[in-house]
Amino acid sequence: MINIATQTAQTETVGSPWVNITIFAVFVAITLVVVLRASRNNKTAADYYAAGRSFTGPQNGTAIAGDYLSAASFLGICGAIAINGYDGFLYSIGFLVAWLVALLLVAEMMRNTGKFTMADVLSFRLKQRPLRIAAATTTLAVCFFYLLAQMAGAGALVSLLLGITEEIGQSLVITVVGALMILYVLVGGMKGTTWVQIIKACLLIAGAAAMTVWVLAIHGFNLSELLAHAVETAGTSEILNPGGKYGENATTKLDFISLALALVLGTAALPHVLMRFYTVPTAKEARRSVVWAIWLIGLFYLFTLVLGYGAGALIGPERIASAPGGVNSAAPLLAFELGGPLLLGFISAVAFATILAVVAGLTITAAASFAHDIYANVIRKGKVPPNGEVKVARRTVVVIGILSILGGIGAQGQNVAFLVALAFAVAASANLPTILYSLFWRRFTTRGAVWSMYGGLGAAMILIAFSPVVSGSETSMISSADFAWFPLSNPGIVSIPLAFLLGWLGTVTDPNKEDVVKQAEMEVRSLTGVGAEKATEH
Repeated sequence: MINIATQTAQTETVGSPWVNITIFAVFVAITLVVVLRASRNNKTAADYYAAGRSFTGPQNGTAIAGDYLSAASFLGICGAIAINGYDGFLYSIGFLVAWLVALLLVAEMMRNTGKFTMADVLSFRLKQRPLRIAAATTTLAVCFFYLLAQMAGAGALVSLLLGITEEIGQSLVITVVGALMILYVLVGGMKGTTWVQIIKACLLIAGAAAMTVWVLAIHGFNLSELLAHAVETAGTSEILNPGGKYGENATTKLDFISLALALVLGTAALPHVLMRFYTVPTAKEARRSVVWAIWLIGLFYLFTLVLGYGAGALIGPERIASAPGGVNSAAPLLAFELGGPLLLGFISAVAFATILAVVAGLTITAAASFAHDIYANVIRKGKVPPNGEVKVARRTVVVIGILSILGGIGAQGQNVAFLVALAFAVAASANLPTILYSLFWRRFTTRGAVWSMYGGLGAAMILIAFSPVVSGSETSMISSADFAWFPLSNPGIVSIPLAFLLGWLGTVTDPNKEDVVKQAEMEVRSLTGVGAEKATEH
């Protein structure tokens, strides 16, 4: 989720393109068979959106890990540690700590009060129409920007590994990824998508574990020796000390706090993560799934410490930085150094699988938000024929898929790191304050929710637009222009408190009070699960 700068592949390629493409094809064939088998029971909206609530806690926890550990996280964090050392590992810590917020504040209560989407929870005791429109708007914004980053990253990664240098060839790669994503979601729904995520999570963690053991074996299973080798290769011990990247001045330190705030609070409000809580039969299983996810994600991020410093020791920061994929090439280069073309092909296929799994999860979340919240509950006001909602969701998948393909092609050669930063900032700003207020504050009103969601969304987007990641520096998206007046790269430190403030202000100035009975019912249901079966009726 960091440093997903889309790099144009140069003439150099890593490994054998034919080996890479063969392993890609084998993975795609296996997962398509799984998706087709999983799609047999997709008859109702609950089947399509929530996989019939048929997954256990451990299965769903593995799928959550698969959803969360994106290719950008895998490739980007390894590269960040290889080049920046200590400061790169801070990302791993931030991403992991974020799950405690999800476990303690959100998972069980969301499962008790919702049905398919985040808007089900927010509109439970507030006015349906404005809340569902606002929730769908923020969900689509988060998903679309996340999708753009993943699609552009897919083009860069696969083009690098297959030796494609022309822009037309990279556009074709992005189109193929988008078409596969549409097929997976269209046919398999949430059940097929979940199985792809489970397979991908197992492969990613297994591949990272094998490389971690290999790197440690080279250094006699002595972490100190590995770190000493990394220092020797880098020519400086600064990679073991904090402050290499975020300690230059007060602005960079503040920027890191802002980014950490967005990551830690944004995770618990990412729509595609929240939707996973509805694929289990009970709130207890939702809680178990988050615990499983924490263990798997925590284990993986420990691996990234060894892999990052291993790449720094065996490859060297200069060679990584000058490679066609830049910082994102650390893990593939390490795989090639360790196991040659075959290990590189496997790790590359896992990274490709990672992109497919994440974009499939994002697409079904966006489609569910439009079909369930806008079409079924706002336009049709709940009067939808049995298969009507699923038909609209499938059409929405095609539209979102085409838009993400076009967006990914348009984002080629651009620094799209700001898209992921925006996705987390929007989730933390627009969604989390409203979710927490709805679950824990009895007086919370519709006006407070609408002000918080639109205010958080608007503030995050405006501050990002006028930040250094868009203009004003050589690494900006529009490097030739300079209209940046906001000094930080991430708006979280401003937009998140602002969204909480707007939620409070909107509530205390709202003359209308909400239904007391509904408030009491939601409080009891969210805390105890009593009456939760009403939310899961098909």
